[in-house]
Amino acid sequence: MEETQSATKYTWEDMPKEQLSDQLSRRLITGNDMMLAHVYLKKGCVVPLHHHINEQITYILEGALRFHIGAEDGEEIIVRAGEVLHIPSNVPHTAEALEDTLDVDIFSPPRQDWLDKSDDYLRQK
Repeated sequence: MEETQSATKYTWEDMPKEQLSDQLSRRLITGNDMMLAHVYLKKGCVVPLHHHINEQITYILEGALRFHIGAEDGEEIIVRAGEVLHIPSNVPHTAEALEDTLDVDIFSPPRQDWLDKSDDYLRQK
């Protein structure tokens, strides 16, 4: 007989909200092989140039983000509410909130730097 894992139901409001800076906060839900995050960015918030081994899908629920893909002066892509951006593994990117924004980020595998809080590039004031 196969062993099955039970399902887990979450409510975003019940998840702890981690304040990374005065303009950036997040809530995380992590499974074995993927991570789901609500990321809250105030207008003008800049996520500095970075890359990670994790494949990323960003879905904008409210607001808009301007991404630069490949480098800070790389391809510019604006993603608005209802739109989705896929960022492959190890592709450098930046993001800037054009307005107050709520985005859903999906990462596979989970972001270890977010779990162990070694994501210093996000915590700069």
